[in-house]
Amino acid sequence: MTLRPDPDGIAQAARLLAGGETVALPTETVYGLAADARNGTAVAQIYAAKGRPDFNPLIVHLPDTAAAAAVGDLSGDAERLADVFWPGALTLVVPLRPGAGIAGIVTAGLDTVGLRVPAHPVAQAVLRASGLALAMPSANLSGRISPTTAAHVLDPAGGLDGRIAAVLDGGACPVGVESTIVGWRGGLATLLRPGGIPAEAIEAALGAPLARATTVSAPDAPGQLASHYAPAAPVRLDADTARPGETLIGFGAVQAALTLSASGDLTEAAARLFDTLRAADRLGRPIAVAPIPHHGLGLAINDRLTRAAAPRA
Repeated sequence: MTLRPDPDGIAQAARLLAGGETVALPTETVYGLAADARNGTAVAQIYAAKGRPDFNPLIVHLPDTAAAAAVGDLSGDAERLADVFWPGALTLVVPLRPGAGIAGIVTAGLDTVGLRVPAHPVAQAVLRASGLALAMPSANLSGRISPTTAAHVLDPAGGLDGRIAAVLDGGACPVGVESTIVGWRGGLATLLRPGGIPAEAIEAALGAPLARATTVSAPDAPGQLASHYAPAAPVRLDADTARPGETLIGFGAVQAALTLSASGDLTEAAARLFDTLRAADRLGRPIAVAPIPHHGLGLAINDRLTRAAAPRA
């Protein structure tokens, strides 16, 4: 379904998002696939629609700096960059505020969050009409070219037609490349991804050069380490029952007090994965996890569980 960027279309997009659906929206960079960032099941639909192979952190879009500061810690250099470049094509990876309510699947279980205040008037209108923080990666099949028009989003050759609730057609995106991402490693402002704002402009605002990300060991680049997403407790996989002293995380036919999905629904399991691991870890016992199918979102779930269960360095 294609919506017009008029009050009716914006209101309909906001209703769909509030109801847990995914909607493609224009930003100044590229079209993004939006879902309520506080609704883990809705966010899991982003991964399912995109065929995204793993749970990379998603950028949370907000209407203004005040709303962003309620989600992440925008102090020091982060505040300075927000003042200069927001709204605009800059994403800041900052510490997640406790109690912000962002679903664990959005941050991939990390204690940092990527935040952006988009400048596009249609994106702004939907953010304000919905009152939601929106998780929003590019609105394309994983690995395909990022879309800069609504037609790209629905392109039969690599788009999302039939996979999402709607696209809000706001015309062509003026910037046309993804946002620049800046995070902090070892206290240094670091360019994590070049994008719509030149690194030189960011360096001028900071009055100092940006460090360049040269490794994949830091938590703002997740999914690369053999042992990652790991609770403090050891994790055993493919468990049909709990051994003495273990906490069992169930799935489907393997029933437990803590479960990823009692009905065996992979979308629900993806949405609950990180939060359930945290809940099990708080019990202070070794963790056993029921078998998860190796297809669809199950591939991503098993990838994260394998890393969580890997021997610790």
